[in-house]
Parts: sequence; structure tokens; C-alpha cells
Amino acid sequence: MKTRFLEGRQCQCQCHTHTRLLLSSNTLESCASMENVMGLLRIKVKRGINLAVRDARSSDPYLVITMAHQKLKTRVVKKTCNPDWNDELTLSISDPNIPIKLTVYDKDTITGDDKMGDAEVDIKPYLASMRMGLQNLPTGCVVSRVQPTRQNCLADESSIVWENGKITQHMILRLNNVECGEVELQLEWIEFAGSKGLGTQGTS
Repeated sequence: MKTRFLEGRQCQCQCHTHTRLLLSSNTLESCASMENVMGLLRIKVKRGINLAVRDARSSDPYLVITMAHQKLKTRVVKKTCNPDWNDELTLSISDPNIPIKLTVYDKDTITGDDKMGDAEVDIKPYLASMRMGLQNLPTGCVVSRVQPTRQNCLADESSIVWENGKITQHMILRLNNVECGEVELQLEWIEFAGSKGLGTQGTS
């Protein structure tokens, strides 16, 4: 599994908590903005399911995740509509109300990359479960279940689970603005020394 993000340089101020923090693919945050970061969201992009055909018989899909100024993408998997990306993309979260958008593209070096659908990742139920402060649960214990609604892009029920000392959420998102296709993800929250943390701040 590959992890994609930018490795930060040690800042020139005296704040040791900001050294070598991993944030986004194209921007190193300043120390001042780092103090507003609640934590990091690791998105494990597992696979695409029955994605649209954009070449003669298949596609060369890759996935892009954007949140405000942050933009991250997976590797390209050639000649398949069911890619196994198994990539990890890590976002810094300062405001959980900012939409996290994902878009799937077909790589084409001649005519430009074709869009293969998009979706939004709703992290509010996951962060609400994190704020419960649960500890020492049995591995595999389901903390919460999120049902598909018109307000989210879930293709099926999504489980928030305690796994090996941490809370993760598994989800399958149905892509919009395309004839077919789903994407399987897993969310994991990471706090670091000097971050604001989740606290009891509301997400609505």
C-alpha cells in the first residue's frame, strides 16, 4: 500500500511540534496555520467497482481527492474498470464542514483525461463517533452504522468500527454524474502533538 502526501520540512521557528508533519500533495502549511489543524484524515482508497468504460473496451482510472486548497491523487491502474488502487491519501483537517470531494478520471495522454464520476465524502458521522472518547473495545466492535440517504453518496450501509485500538469507517460511495461506478474507501483519524484535536466542537 502506498501513501501519498508531502513530507514537510522542519520549520525555522522554535515550535518542535510542527517538524516533519505530513500534509498535502502540493502545499506545506505554515506554522501559524498548523495551529488551527484539528488532525489528519487518512483516506485509504481501496478500489473502484464497475467503473465506466472510457476507452475502447476499458479505462485507465485514477482518483483525485480535493478539500479546499489540498489536492491528492492515486496512481493510474491501466486497462480495467475494477482497479485495486490500495493507496493512502492524507488530508489536514481544520474545518470538517469543508467538503471533501473525489473524482475519478480516465488517463489519456492524447485527448486529455476523461471524467468518470464524482462523489463527496461525509466525515461528520465518523468524527461524531471519534468524539465519544471510546477506549478498550473488542476488535471488530461496531460503534455506529450510517445509512444511505439523499444527503450522502453511500451505496450501502457504512460501519464505523473499533479495530486494533482505533476507530475506522468503511464506506462504498456511488459515483454521481456517470452511468455507473462505485469507490471503496476507509477513513482513519490521526492526531499529532500540537494539533487542536477534535474536542467537543460541533460538526454541523
